[in-house]
Amino acid sequence: MGLFGVMRTGVSGMNAQASKLGTVADNIANSATTGYKRAESEFSSMVLSQGKGGYNSGGVEAHTRYAISDQGPTSYTTSSLDLAVQGNGFFVVADSAGTATLTRAGAFVPTGEGYLVNTAGYRLQGYPIANGTTPNLVANGLGGLEDVNVSQNKLEATATDAATFWANIPDDENLAIGDSVQTSLVVYDNLGNEKKLDITYTKQTATNVTPMPATVDWDVTVTGDVTGAPTATLVFDTATGELAAGSPDSVNVTVENGSTFDIDLSGSTYLAAGFEPTEVAANGNAPSSVENVEFDTDGTLYAVYENGARKAIYKIPLADVASPDRLRPASGNTFEVTTDSGDVRVGFPGDAGLGSLGVGQLESSNVDLATELTAMIESQRTYTANSKSFKAGSDLLQELVNLVR
Repeated sequence: MGLFGVMRTGVSGMNAQASKLGTVADNIANSATTGYKRAESEFSSMVLSQGKGGYNSGGVEAHTRYAISDQGPTSYTTSSLDLAVQGNGFFVVADSAGTATLTRAGAFVPTGEGYLVNTAGYRLQGYPIANGTTPNLVANGLGGLEDVNVSQNKLEATATDAATFWANIPDDENLAIGDSVQTSLVVYDNLGNEKKLDITYTKQTATNVTPMPATVDWDVTVTGDVTGAPTATLVFDTATGELAAGSPDSVNVTVENGSTFDIDLSGSTYLAAGFEPTEVAANGNAPSSVENVEFDTDGTLYAVYENGARKAIYKIPLADVASPDRLRPASGNTFEVTTDSGDVRVGFPGDAGLGSLGVGQLESSNVDLATELTAMIESQRTYTANSKSFKAGSDLLQELVNLVR
């Protein structure tokens, strides 16, 4: 048994080193593959029970491990659809059959049908956003996700449902009670028509009396393309020029054939300067087609219209498992969940335990060529040494057979 054991041990060593050379070859071949995670071989000894009269040689067994949790270097690109995960987490993608899996390869491009696919052809998965509402994610599974499609061929019109109008009201003693200043704000109705809102500020309290009052009242009235003439009375603190405690800070309006919403007035001031709008904003847009799409670092995908308006259409989640290195690698730089890896959990970028999202970035392979080439030489030499022990056992066995001649 001794000589046969030597030969079997030599074969075991050669098989183990062949396995290691296989991982080295794979790593070198994928050293420029986006999102690739290197494989490596670890060895464990196989020891046979020993008798008193001699030593029974065992062998070695190769185990393949994957450095999936090791972050690869990040490179910057010129595409706003290229994504990289910085930290823990994976993109959720699906094949043509709809089977969801995980990947770190984030080089996404739109197909002719508008689906975002990476280099391996897997479709990016996300939660659709309806009416600007952040979707509820499924924390412990991949349900509720759908293929992200950026094809927006039809014209879109969005009614205004939020607006801000901050202005400085002049602290001018020459303005009498009943005097007013006026400006306008453009919003959009349900069909994308421009609607003009005239905003009038009317002085209600004199400021040139003795002693100076602690507060000054100004009525804000909205007219134009609105239902009625909504009014709110702003109360300013003359000591600070800011809205006094308890003062209204908005006025509610209903646009003709449009939405009902509050115009935010909270940043209005009463200072020794002329009447001047300081911050004006209103969402919504006229009928317009989508010019391009772009990601935000929180995972929101926006459609950008020709008129500059932006509309959130998807929210991209990240998925993670308790032991990423125990995921099962599959073709196309994807990873499958196993019992050893633990169950998948889903969250948005930046959530507890999940990494951030890099836009216009790609994660490169985490393979170091110098390390792999060194491992190749070591494995080659060790393979040769094992073949020598096999040959020694074979030669001795031949000598033993020749004894009977």
